[in-house]
Amino acid sequence: MFQVSDEFFTSLGLIPMPDEFWKESLIEKPDNRQVVCHASAWDFCNGKDFRIKQCTRVTATDLVIVHHEMGHIQYDLLYKDQPYFYREGANPGFHEAVGDTLALSVITPKHLKEIGLLDESIPIDDYETSINFLFSMALNKIAFLPFSYLIDKYRWDIYDGTVDESQYNTHWWRLRKEYQGIKPPNARSEANFDAGAKYHVPANVEYLRYFVSTIIQFQFHRSLCIEAGQYDPLDPKKPLHNCDIYRSKAAGSKLAAGLSMGSSKPWPEVMRVITGQEKMDAYAIREYFKPLEKWLTATNEEMGEIPGWK
Repeated sequence: MFQVSDEFFTSLGLIPMPDEFWKESLIEKPDNRQVVCHASAWDFCNGKDFRIKQCTRVTATDLVIVHHEMGHIQYDLLYKDQPYFYREGANPGFHEAVGDTLALSVITPKHLKEIGLLDESIPIDDYETSINFLFSMALNKIAFLPFSYLIDKYRWDIYDGTVDESQYNTHWWRLRKEYQGIKPPNARSEANFDAGAKYHVPANVEYLRYFVSTIIQFQFHRSLCIEAGQYDPLDPKKPLHNCDIYRSKAAGSKLAAGLSMGSSKPWPEVMRVITGQEKMDAYAIREYFKPLEKWLTATNEEMGEIPGWK
């Protein structure tokens, strides 16, 4: 799985994983000791030692996670020659977005068929396949947006004194209901601390980076797909959700030009290099999911459903 990911990066003309990566990374759960299995990528700051720690399982989900973590390492490799102070992402969301941008190509039925992971008999560009694929992606990406937003909102409300410690769990579920439209499956109380079940909360990892990443990865994807000749906004035969930038040196060159800057320039300037614009904008998500949005609108009207919750 890691070799498949490495081959995707190198097919774009990007940097192959160094020998130290293959020697020192922990990519399977060891049998003889306990480890923290939450996947993570590590730059040992000497220009050659980069590692991933992941208790990898052979699943489609973990194939995406592998590309996500390899994206971190690729970013580290691309800016490794910057002065030490600038060896970090243009902003934290950029670092999270790199691997996920490539994963938007990797997870397409077209690419999975290309690398032999999807049965040849399965259609990849008919309407039903597209809607099913986009629905699956929306349950991953769109449903994640309110969650990734509310985690740090929850913490900020605690830090600025908006929420008293007697309301920590109540406030957590208040935000889950308001932004996500969900409630707990059974009664909860202040004897519980459900927010602590999310790794990043007790580990003190700020979470807005993942919200930002979800926005900008679609902007990156759109720009790279146009560069690769895989997407044309005016050509219905080249929809954004079907784009696969695999083997596009042009797309890889554009991505590398931005990422190699590290944090040596303000992030809007890096964004401009990769996308041609300086702002984070959700328009690329709307373009990507446009066929599903039309289908959902029509289906809700047909069934008399009213989207949302009180």
